Amino acid sequence: MHYTHEHRQMQQTLRRYIDEHINPRVDEWEAAEIAPLHEIFKGLGALGLLGLNKPEAYGGAGLDYSWAMAMAETLGHVSCGGIPMAIGVQTDMCTPALARFGSDELRREFLAPAIAGEQVGCIGVSEPGAGSDVAGIRSVARKDGGDYVISGQKMWITNSLQADWMCMLVNTGDGPAHRNKSLVMVPMDRPGIEKAGKIRKIGMHSSDTGLIHFDEVRVPQRYRIGEEGQGFVYQMQQFQEERLWCAASALVPMEDCIAQTIGWAQERRLFGATLADQQWVQFKLAELQTEVEALRALTYRACDLYLAGQDVLQLASMAKLKAGRLTREVADTCLQFWGGMGFTLENRVSRLYRDGRLASIGGGADEVMLGILAKTMGIAKRPPR
Repeated sequence: MHYTHEHRQMQQTLRRYIDEHINPRVDEWEAAEIAPLHEIFKGLGALGLLGLNKPEAYGGAGLDYSWAMAMAETLGHVSCGGIPMAIGVQTDMCTPALARFGSDELRREFLAPAIAGEQVGCIGVSEPGAGSDVAGIRSVARKDGGDYVISGQKMWITNSLQADWMCMLVNTGDGPAHRNKSLVMVPMDRPGIEKAGKIRKIGMHSSDTGLIHFDEVRVPQRYRIGEEGQGFVYQMQQFQEERLWCAASALVPMEDCIAQTIGWAQERRLFGATLADQQWVQFKLAELQTEVEALRALTYRACDLYLAGQDVLQLASMAKLKAGRLTREVADTCLQFWGGMGFTLENRVSRLYRDGRLASIGGGADEVMLGILAKTMGIAKRPPR
């Protein structure tokens, strides 16, 4: 994948917005454990950055997926992980299926205001008893006249405490687990929805994460995305973009962490020399930078094939797996080189250490990625559907 001059211009615009409107307030939002998403998204929407690869008919730019990758990579300049994740949920997690399979009416009602930054969306898949095992969700939607009546719970839902709507995966039938689910758009102001609790986390502090209860919540059946019973399939396709986004967004934070550690190591003196004079430190940082470049090449290749219309389940899973594990290694190694200074809350390296841990859990845990790879490589048997 090659970024054009136009890609670079977009990245400069986004970088400028980050420097002027986001990074100066990150510490404040981290301390408050929430960021004002409607304010942030309104600014990004005004710049045309929330619908780069979405249809022009609904306010998007109609560009290809390389633009989403360029944006995800640039979001790595935000000095925390929670705000890029909130933005990624809006652009690459709760809207791809809506944009691809939603009716014109649904896209006008939900996608257009999301692209404009006027509404905040969230994706409702995980539940208290079903996270990485998507087929195991238990929330149900029964038909009553022209409505769905939804009951159940969703947990670990990013943006949900501020969201205007949820793209919700829910059981709409009694058939096999991979064929009985649908994606349904659920406005978050409907009677029967309870935002039951804000989940406090060890990292991603500026990102609001909620437990949501649904008690006989009515939405019209026309709020279903695409065909009934195809929700699992749509969600798996949506996951490919989510996992590529995760990989791309991890690159710059790791590079910044390494660069900051080099600067520290060149100043920090011990035993008559600088930390950077120690060959082990030199070699380890060089190795980590090489690994980041290898992840970038893998992510770009996956994007190229995705743009060519190929199934990138295997490569996207590899990139997601590598991004999570490498983020942990980079943050842990660099924190060790910082010593006691790395163990302070104010240190950017310690923030990556905390925030980056989620990358091996959210969007499919490492073990799920390995399971997918084992199946695509023909090592493990695929379960009957």
